Amino acid sequence: MSTGPGIDDFAEQTAATLAAAGFPRMAARVMMMLMTEESGSATAEELVERLGASAAAISGAVRYLQSLSIVRRHTVPGTRRHRYELPEHVWYATSSSQTPLYTHLIALAEKGATALPPESKARDRAVEMADYFRFMRERLPRLLEEWQATRQ
Repeated sequence: MSTGPGIDDFAEQTAATLAAAGFPRMAARVMMMLMTEESGSATAEELVERLGASAAAISGAVRYLQSLSIVRRHTVPGTRRHRYELPEHVWYATSSSQTPLYTHLIALAEKGATALPPESKARDRAVEMADYFRFMRERLPRLLEEWQATRQ
């Protein structure tokens, strides 16, 4: 596994910054460990060893990261073990997978807005939520296309 003072400092400082912004701490540490690993992947046992964390903490972190499409799980052939890996172009892949979430949040916000009193601030916030995620759902694909164009 890739490790060293500069690499470990980068991973831990970035994980701490993400955690301070509200990202679950162990999930941030797992993600950054995978980012600094040359292969971009590790088994649960390797994650436990490198991060000095419990198997339960690692399990919860990878489940959370999988729910965000940040980590993928692959079975190690011939074993019951799994490797967890970052997808290629992880930030793009994660961002582009959010459209169904935005669509669901729009529907929920619209439903909430109809249930709230017509002239209430709560209704206004629900309408704004729907408008925001509608805007993001519409604009994010174009923004990601621009990003891809800068990468070529």
